[in-house]
This record gives sequence, structure tokens and C-alpha cells, in this order.
Amino acid sequence: MKATLYQFATSPFCSKVRKVLDYKGIDYQIVEVDYVERKELIAASGQIMVPALRLEDVAGEGGRVETIVDSDRIALRLEELCPEPTILPPRSRGLHLALARYIDAEVEEALFCAAVPDEVEYFARQGADRLALFRFIRDRKYGAGFCERMERERETNFIRVREVLEPFEMALEHGAFLLGGAGLADFALYGQLHFLALTGVLKIPLELPRLREFYGRVDRISAVLDDTVP
Repeated sequence: MKATLYQFATSPFCSKVRKVLDYKGIDYQIVEVDYVERKELIAASGQIMVPALRLEDVAGEGGRVETIVDSDRIALRLEELCPEPTILPPRSRGLHLALARYIDAEVEEALFCAAVPDEVEYFARQGADRLALFRFIRDRKYGAGFCERMERERETNFIRVREVLEPFEMALEHGAFLLGGAGLADFALYGQLHFLALTGVLKIPLELPRLREFYGRVDRISAVLDDTVP
């Protein structure tokens, strides 16, 4: 099976999908989508959202090609096609699904706001047109001057980040992963924490050392890890 992931480097949901692919040992290529034109993405998926995963020569299905959009749908489809190693252990399947959805909504909201200044810097390096589109999209969704407001509220936003992440710090007290073995919730959390590593400097608060270790642990995954990972 040939897999191609269409992504934006700044997307937490693309980070989540990359780690699911890594964990399952699936070889894949990355296409970094042009933020303005998105030609390759439109040609592959018929739409403009990432992540999008194109699968070719799907085993047992006549070698057909399929393209899946949305990180949850991608993860569940990969679980169907490559059930081992599982990202949904039978005893905690429901918890992984529920926790991953919470992370992708509530945690995403807090970390997204904190990361906006770093995203502005990232897109500024990509070019004036990329930055202009990023600002336009955010202003249209959240109101005029949103990026500037997030810069002014940086300290307040990081207080919120600590509050949202503190329960996960406590959950990691007795294990390497959230629910015992690695699973979907861990990859969802890793994806959102990627917001705090956009500059190459890890900005997970120092008061959350287990989460900082967790991020590094998942970041190093290139194949299945067992429960004994330090």
C-alpha cells in the first residue's frame, strides 16, 4: 500500500496522523501543500482541507485508490486496514475515542490561541501572500485584529494552556502514555502539543515536566513502541 499525506506543517491534526502512520509502521510520503494555491491537494482530494491521506493499491480491495479527509476518519481507516499494532486497545477503545475527541476540540482551542504568534512568524517567513491569507482567514473566523489580539493576550493564553494541560500531567504520573499503552488519545495529544513546538523550541510549560517528556517520547516514534518505553 502506498500512502501520501497532504499536510500543512503547522497543523496539529496532520501531526496526529503522521504519528499514527509512524506507529503502525506504514511508509508514506509527505506533500507540503502550498498554503495559497493548494493545487496538489485539490487534485488529490477535490477539496482544500488538511490532513488528506491518499492510499493506493489498498490490499484486498482490488488495488483501488482512496483519499480520506479528517484526522479521525484517517486514523479509523488505518486501524481497519492495518489493525496491528492497534491504536484502539479493546479494553480502552471507548476512552481513547472520547478522549481524542475532547483533545481535538477543547485542548485544541486553548493551544491554538497560544500558538497564533508563532504561526504568524512561520507564515511571515513563507512570504507576504501566505501571511496575508493566514491573517484573513483568522480575522474572518474570529473577528478583525485577531492575530494582534492573541499577541497581546499571550501571557493569559499560556495560563489557560497550563490549566487545560494539568490533568494530562497528572494522568502521566504512573505511565508513559495516557491510558496505559500508546493509542489514539496519545497521538491526538501529541498533535495538539505540536502547536507549542512550531519554532523549534518546546514551549510546553516547565511546570509540566511529564508532558514535556511525553512529547519527546511520542516524537521519537518511528515504529511500534511497547508499554516499557522510558
